[in-house]
Formats: sequence, structure tokens, C-alpha cells
Amino acid sequence: MPSARLSPRRIAQLSALLAMFALFTAQIVSALLPNIPVFVAASAAALVLDTTLQYRDPGLLAVLGKVRFEPLVRQLLRDMLVLVGLLRIEGIDPETEHAPLVIGLCAFYALHFACQGAAVLVRRSRTLPIVTRNIDASALQLTAAPPRLLARRQAHRLLTFSLPTTAGLMATAITKDGLWGGVGLGVALALTLGGTVYLATWLLPKKRAKSEQKVMEWLDKWLADYQPTVAMYFSGGTTSAYQANMWLSTLSKVEGKPLIVLRERFMVQKIDATDVPIICFPKVATMFSLENSTLQMMLHPANAAKTSQVLRIPSVKHAFINHGESDKLSSCNPYAKAYDEVWVAGPAARERYALAEVGVEDKDIVEVGRPQLAPIRPYSGGPTGAYTTVLYAPTWEGWDGNPGNTSVVLAGENIVRGLLADDNVRLLYKPHPMTGSVDPRAGAANERIKAMIREANTRRSGSRPGPEAAAELARRTVELDKLTSTHFRKNADELERMLLQGTPQGDREAAITEATTAWEKAYWASFPEWEHQIITDARPAIFTCFNQADLLISDVSSVVSDWLSSEKPYAVANTSGLAEEAFRTGFPTVSAGVILTPSAEGVPALLESVRHPEKDHFTSARAELKEHLLGPSDPPSLVRFNKAIQALCAKSEDRRVRMESRLAGEIPSPREASEEMSEDSEPNGSDSVNA
Repeated sequence: MPSARLSPRRIAQLSALLAMFALFTAQIVSALLPNIPVFVAASAAALVLDTTLQYRDPGLLAVLGKVRFEPLVRQLLRDMLVLVGLLRIEGIDPETEHAPLVIGLCAFYALHFACQGAAVLVRRSRTLPIVTRNIDASALQLTAAPPRLLARRQAHRLLTFSLPTTAGLMATAITKDGLWGGVGLGVALALTLGGTVYLATWLLPKKRAKSEQKVMEWLDKWLADYQPTVAMYFSGGTTSAYQANMWLSTLSKVEGKPLIVLRERFMVQKIDATDVPIICFPKVATMFSLENSTLQMMLHPANAAKTSQVLRIPSVKHAFINHGESDKLSSCNPYAKAYDEVWVAGPAARERYALAEVGVEDKDIVEVGRPQLAPIRPYSGGPTGAYTTVLYAPTWEGWDGNPGNTSVVLAGENIVRGLLADDNVRLLYKPHPMTGSVDPRAGAANERIKAMIREANTRRSGSRPGPEAAAELARRTVELDKLTSTHFRKNADELERMLLQGTPQGDREAAITEATTAWEKAYWASFPEWEHQIITDARPAIFTCFNQADLLISDVSSVVSDWLSSEKPYAVANTSGLAEEAFRTGFPTVSAGVILTPSAEGVPALLESVRHPEKDHFTSARAELKEHLLGPSDPPSLVRFNKAIQALCAKSEDRRVRMESRLAGEIPSPREASEEMSEDSEPNGSDSVNA
């Protein structure tokens, strides 16, 4: 088998590691000989290389950390070799010059460890039991963070502050005068001592954040003042934030006082711009503050391992809303029966749960539609321009290895090849962001598809928008970024971000909607209508691509269900190995679309039916399927969603009243009531037995 080729970056990384070990070897040999020129050059180059890599490529040095060859060990070894080298150089007095340098170096490391101890204390004092966003938390004595070099970057600090020491000792090796080493050590000691003292000021009362008890007391007061009624609960990994972000616009429009509850600290910054208050509870114990609040229900867009923890709060009702619906088995997860209610888009999902037999009872299913689909424009007939815009949006490969999950591996290149062969097609390719994360074949096919599209663009030509279009897009991007992102300095930590992300000013969400619309208009205007597009960034969003496209080609996924709200033509790739009839039967969402085989031979006929609506045999079927999947258009989905919230909140309130009455002894418990009924049913008490 041919050996795998190393990438240029990998070659550079391996070369850097080999250079580091070569410099250590040169330093050892030259210190023992001694060879002053090589000794000085190797010692200085080793420290400079280590420091540079620490700033430029810390991930590479992390490999050394796995074998315990950490920055502290490397620097200790370098300094030890320097001292050995100085002992071997004639002209340096061991007692009057070398001994003070050893003592000074020991003092430097003692101060380094003292600074590290202060850094640990400061970090602990600045780690609160909760993290907030869109909440005024200034009462918690939030302050700006200390410099990262002092508080969080131990390796960087050691290597940076060691530069004067090494420079001074190298000067001593060259001049054979211990004064230079003393000067270098003095500078390093002054820097380390000054940094330690400065860092310790964050432990003083004026800069120190409140204790955990005080923080939780503040949170209880804030909850009492805000009086939340409905919350969205979310927990997940770094790539799963989109599951919560798709519900932000809906959550901001619900009737009541919404709240977002998170569990991972990093997720606070992964949530898109919103005015809804956000609270992160890293520890389950602190999360139970919600039990004593006015919160009545929680919405769950995803099943997560930590969901079971919040389900233990008896005063809160829980509804599973999912982050998309499809015919895949993942849309009928047995975990759904843990919730009080399961909210679905329409009758299709209700039937899906009944067929799956996973324990979700029909009485617990509520049809609410898909409120976030409102921006999708309805079908208005075939394409009217020179080009037919096709959106190819395949899903990812999933965790189970089912070849029917994604079309990218078996059919993607054939589909794209068929589309690119038509001179009147403009292709928008938007793969799932997790494509290739499990199956390398999907990632490789994805890259080949991108290359095909780029190559096809080189064969096309025509007029392009002028420079003013690019300038307008840049201007709109700056405006939108200013509204949707918060720029922090590099030193900022959780407390500083909480301070900067306090109560939003004005109606930011309305401003974001307006700025997003303007950005989308500028984005599409910045490209010629004949140019194919590869869309992998968060912008433009999938719904914006829906509005540009005349046709969707996708897989069995929630993308198809959402697309059906437009009633435009669509096709689904069948890579499952099932016959077409079995495929349509097994996956109802594809019943109103064209089925493409892995060879994609049906692409030309599909394009013909899109351009000539009279040849489209699925028009009425799409309208029927839309209502079956998403429910009726009247009343609007948001109205039904709010009605479901009110109903579940009412159930929560009814339970609270019953519990309070039961504790007060006004009404019996179900068991007591059952016993009383049993006694009342006996006509003469114990005599009835004798009778």
C-alpha cells in the first residue's frame, strides 16, 4: 500500500519538534565540552523556539505534555544545562559568580510558583456558580479580568519571563562576567514579583467577586423580580448550539417571561444574539433555585444526558419541541416519554410516534406547527429568470452508519454533475455543518463536490456586480456583526463578559431582523446570477437559501419538512437500498417529491418539471403533505404554540395549588381520598363482613 502523504503543516510541525530536540542535544554536548559559541546559540535558540511555538502553535506542544515533557520541565532542563555549562567554562568563579546565579535562579522559580498560586486563587475567586447573559449582574461586584499572561497562561508566563534570565546568562558565558547573569536574573525577578503583586490585587475586597452564597441569594432575588414563566433548557456539545438557536426567534415572541437555561459554561457564548435572559447552571445543585421561582414550564429542543437532572424539579412541566422533524428514527426517541408533553408540527409526527411504539402516549402529543418557518416565502410558480436555482442541501452521515442517512457519499457527486451539466442551472450547495465528522468518506466526497463546483464556475462567464456591491455587503456585514456579536478583549473571562453582556439596550431583536434582511439582500446582490455558490458559513441561513431556490434536492431530514412550507418542488435522494415504493412508504415526507437514485439519472426530467409546472405531477400532493406534516395554516403556528404554552402553564399552576392545599391539609392526598371512598362504600363498617 502507498504511504500516506504528510500535509505541509504536518511536516512543519514535525520539523519544529525535531529542531527542539536537536537544540537540547546540542545544548547538552556543548555544555559538557564546553563549546561556548554552540552552547550560547543552542541555549538561546531553544528558548526562542519554545516561546514562539507556545504562542503560535500551542496544540503542537500539547503533544509533549502528554509524555510529561511540559514547559516547566523543558525550562528547568534548559536552565540546568546553562548552569552546567557555566561551571565548565574557565574564568567564571564557582563561589563568587556561579553560586549567586544559582540562588537567583532558585528565587526566580520560587516566585514563579508563588505567581501560579496567586493565579489559581484568582481564577477560583472569579469562577461563579452561575453564568448569566442579558441580565444586569453588576451587583455581584463584577470587574475586568487580570492579564491572561498572569492569570491563565502559566507556560507563556514562565517562558516570557525567562527570556531576560537566559539572555543574561548567555552574556555571562560570552564575557565570563557574572554581572550580566545577575542583571538578567534581576530583571526576571522584578517582572515575576511585580506580576505576582499586581495579580494578587484581584484578591482584595474591591475586586473580589461575591461568595457562592451571596451569588445564589442575588439570583433568587432576580428570579423573584423577573418572574419567569417559560424557559428553554439546553445542554450539548460545541457543535450543537444550532439546535437551540433555531428556537430563539420563537422564544422571544412567546407570551410571558421567557428564560434560557444552559448547563455548559462555553454554551453561553454559543447562543446567538437574543434579548432573552440567559442563565447557565454548571452544577445541578444550583439549578434547583428554579424550583422556588415562578417558572412553570420548560421547552426542550434536544435530548441530552443532563436533561434527566432538570426533570427532577417537580414544580416545572416539560415539553419536548425537538430541533427538527423527519422520518428518521431519531425523531421518535424513546426518551421523549420522560417529558410531560411532546410538541410536534402536525399529524404526521403523531402517527410517527404511534407507529414507533416508544412509549409516548397520544394524549401527551400536542400539534403546534413550526413557528420559525414564517420567513419562508410560498411558491409562486416556475422560475422566471434565465437560470433555475437549485439548492442541494444534504444532511450528514449520522452516528449509526446507515448509508441512507446522507446522499453525499453514494449520490452527491452524480447529483451535482447532473446539475452542472445544465447550462441554465445555478447551484447553491449547502452541506450539513457536521458532514464528515463521523465518516471520512463523507468528508472526502464533500470536498470533491466543492472542487467540481469551483471548476464549473471557471467555465462560466458573464457580467459581474460592480465594486459597489461588495462594498455594500461589507458595510452591511459590519452593521450586522455589531448587533449580533460582542467583541471582548483577549483578557476577558466569564465575569468580564457577564459585565459587558448585561441588560440589552432597546429592541435589539427588531434591529437585528432589519439588519439581517438588509445583509441578505446585499449578499445575493454581490454575486452574478450565473455563478454557483458553496455556502458553508452560518450566513446565509438555510431559510434564506429556500427563498432563493426554485428546487430543493436533499435527503430524508427536517430540511424537507421545512421546505414543504413553501410548497415548491423538491427531490430526495434514495441511497437506502430500498425500492422506490418501499422508500415512499417508509418515509412519508418524500411522498410528494421526486425520488433520485444514486446514479441521479432523473435530474434532467426533474429540472424540466420545475421549469414547466404543467409537467409537475406533485403540486396538489405537496399542499396536502404540507398540512399533514406542519398542520393547518390557520390559526398561525405561533398562535398555536402560545396556546400550548398557556395550557401547560395552567397544568403547572393547578399542580402547585393542589400541593399547597394538600400541605395545608385542606384536601386529602389521592391515597387518603381512596381510603375514604373505600370506607364510605362499606354499608355497616365491620358488621358487613359478618353479614
